[in-house]
Amino acid sequence: MRCLLIEDDPSTARLIREALSASGHAVIACGDAESGRERAVQERWDVIVLDRLLPHSCDGLDLLAELRAQGDHTPVLVLSALASLDERIRGLRAGGDDYLTKPFALDELLARLDALMRRSAVRQAEGDQLAVADLRLDLRTRKAFRDDKPIALQPREFRLLEYLVRHQGKVVTRGMLLESVWDYHFDPQTNVIDVQISRLRNKLDKDFSPPLIHTVRGVGFMLQAPEDAAPRD
Repeated sequence: MRCLLIEDDPSTARLIREALSASGHAVIACGDAESGRERAVQERWDVIVLDRLLPHSCDGLDLLAELRAQGDHTPVLVLSALASLDERIRGLRAGGDDYLTKPFALDELLARLDALMRRSAVRQAEGDQLAVADLRLDLRTRKAFRDDKPIALQPREFRLLEYLVRHQGKVVTRGMLLESVWDYHFDPQTNVIDVQISRLRNKLDKDFSPPLIHTVRGVGFMLQAPEDAAPRD
């Protein structure tokens, strides 16, 4: 695994670099957003570990949003001392694939990076395309199309839609989505799922027919092809 580490604290960067190197991974460390941006753009990485608070009052999420806007879909683990629920949600919505609060155990960091790599490997092994009816997902470019028309999705929206497509015809609960799409292994008592489903419906179903995303009242959600779709609530 080739890891780009963007972390301004020298001792934290050293510990992470040594732990990853001991596990057989190649690590390049940058101490600020400018050098991190340059390395991220110029080279190919398997994963990026990005500190939230960087020098010169730079928010690492701004750098993350910039990379996502440029079409960079490298898995990103955000590190931050900002541990509130709102901050974690903000980090994930900005395009982070995982969010780990400081202080953290190195073993947990390694486990989370391994999980990111497994998900990335599964996507590559399954091919570049997923399709349901006239909906098509390009897993390589992380772009969605319906009736061959592009649908503009944020990274988290694409990941949510990808999960629904992979489970087409099956009911998925809010707990399943929180764990698989947001990496929450507990219920944070948030309406983030309902908000994201609503946004996704507006983009996916509003201007197309028939609708694909359906609510199963009191249980969760289901993505179904038109031929066997049930009425949506």
